[in-house]
Amino acid sequence: MIKSNGRFFGFPRTFWTANVMELFERWAWYGMFILLALYFTGSKDEGALGFTQSQKGLLMGTVVGILYVLPTITGAIADKFGYKRILILAYLILGSGYLLMSTVTSYTSMFLAFLYLAVGAGLFKPVISATITKTTTEKTASIGFGIFYMIVNIGAFIGPVVASKLREDDWKYAFWMSSAAILVNLILVIFFYKEPEREKVKEPLGKTIRDIFINLGKALTDYKLVVFLVIIIGFWTMYNQLFFTLPVFIEQWVNTSAIYSWVSGFWPWMANFIGTDQGTVNPEMIVNIDALYIVFFQVLVSSLIMRFKPVNTIITGFFISSIGIALWFMTQNGFYLFLSILIFATGEMASSPRILEYIGKIAPKDKIAMYMGTYYLPLAGGNFLAGILSGGVYTRMSDKYYLLSLELQKRGLEIPEITDGFSKNDYFNKACELTNMNPVELTNFLWLQYQPSDIWMLFSGIGLSTVVLLFLYDRLMLKTK
Repeated sequence: MIKSNGRFFGFPRTFWTANVMELFERWAWYGMFILLALYFTGSKDEGALGFTQSQKGLLMGTVVGILYVLPTITGAIADKFGYKRILILAYLILGSGYLLMSTVTSYTSMFLAFLYLAVGAGLFKPVISATITKTTTEKTASIGFGIFYMIVNIGAFIGPVVASKLREDDWKYAFWMSSAAILVNLILVIFFYKEPEREKVKEPLGKTIRDIFINLGKALTDYKLVVFLVIIIGFWTMYNQLFFTLPVFIEQWVNTSAIYSWVSGFWPWMANFIGTDQGTVNPEMIVNIDALYIVFFQVLVSSLIMRFKPVNTIITGFFISSIGIALWFMTQNGFYLFLSILIFATGEMASSPRILEYIGKIAPKDKIAMYMGTYYLPLAGGNFLAGILSGGVYTRMSDKYYLLSLELQKRGLEIPEITDGFSKNDYFNKACELTNMNPVELTNFLWLQYQPSDIWMLFSGIGLSTVVLLFLYDRLMLKTK
């Protein structure tokens, strides 16, 4: 309820303003990010950019990796100049960045536009987390961050749903949607956000940043922490295939028309909403059920694992996610994705929220804050490695167009290379003509002949290796701390 002191359900107005801004920022980010692999690699005659898988992987992995390094510095910048000023700057960069990404088409210009956007995201990320921290007390922190995490996932679910519908008319509309969501945040921060009380930073910014790197370096002299962070890179490498690889794999190999027909049989409106004019379901709609599962089940999973040690739930969660990701790639039947993504999400819900908690547990009591500053490093490394695997490695193992080129060479059939004037769709349609197969027949032939599903062994293997290494680390190096 609202009380005379301006608090709503025990939290000040700024707490709720920060949560609403987080919702719209996640709406904007995931509305764009869940489409990105498809937009980068889709056929040019459909409005996409036609990049190779390697170009996509390098671009996404490098830029998002840099994004997760930035909060180490940008948090200090916000403390120096004020949260409100930095939020306004972040929103100006983000809003213009999404618009810029909707207009550029060359690889270099897109790389620079995405990097520019990442700077805005890097400025935003630590400020909102700090605002939640400063507007909660020791008594309300648990429920406060629970609300925050729920809001994150609501935004992460809604954004892709809206973006998926918009991109059917034009890809750029999805980017415009993201920019519009950021405009809402700009209005909120200017008129409703009140700077939380914080200690003024009097020392020069350069010295503050230098001290951050000194403290980071000190934390990284602890070989136990370094080993843990390196191991955790494996999980984030596996996890990020949800965005880097799965949408492309569904687009290239999975039959989603059966899902559309099944839903249409008992709920025509929903089939029209999630489906396309071709009677299929867009890949991002299927991938997005990961966020939906988290919205519905995170509280339940968290309540079940609270009594267990963080390391045990992390190991168990990694194992469950490894099983889920294996099942993503094993079949062309789209119905299995609902189950496999649920399994993956269950592991994610059990492990991801407790990684930071575990870092706090292995840190010396007088160095907890210093150790917490290393949290984003494995995310950066995981994104970079995920980009490599979803690029050149995916190309050689599972990319439909690469495998098709091998088959055409084997048969001695010649087709012009994919260019601005000869799209990926043109290439595939010409191959259908020369092989005397329709698109479904050719796709099924390549699936059986080249086994693109084998990539499950790579991604699941990374996850299972992480499980084994983390188990050995906890038993041998920390002895069940």
